Amino acid sequence: MGPLLHTVELFYDVLSPYSWLGFEVLCRYQNIWNINLQLRPSLIGGIMKDSGSLSAMRFLTAVSLEHPEMLEKVSRELWMRVWSRDEDITQPQSILAAAEKAGMSAEQAQGLLEKISSPKVKNQLKETTEAACRYGAFGLPITVAHVDGQTHMIFGSDRMELLAFLLGEKWMGPVPPAVNARL
Repeated sequence: MGPLLHTVELFYDVLSPYSWLGFEVLCRYQNIWNINLQLRPSLIGGIMKDSGSLSAMRFLTAVSLEHPEMLEKVSRELWMRVWSRDEDITQPQSILAAAEKAGMSAEQAQGLLEKISSPKVKNQLKETTEAACRYGAFGLPITVAHVDGQTHMIFGSDRMELLAFLLGEKWMGPVPPAVNARL
């Protein structure tokens, strides 16, 4: 039996380009480091008022609740839309297009979109955002590492080397060789 997995939580919002950087790095390392990566869609507007990403983050929360296996792909596609292609992520048709491009069926995406105003989704996003605040968030992304009974909150996407040190893992840059070979 190998060493115990360390839980690493990434609180993020697709409106934050720095969240995207941290997201991509941690997704690349999740199968290299001894970690259980938990993606935690949060509302930066709950931390920094008036961000404009409420619908997208509620949609990601619904994905997290009902199709967690799609969360990484749908999150990435929303980032691609807003930060690489300068496309909208606030309108329902934009969110549906992102979900479908990420591999979700139109029916699945529409069903989730219909749930973004439900108390369950709204409460989950609120709870996740409040959890980030309890860890000390003042912006996003934050990464929370649970190591040896201690909790470590790291702000920003430029401190992955520190995260590696806390986890007792090797930092190999933002694109580790094992991932680079697959690109």
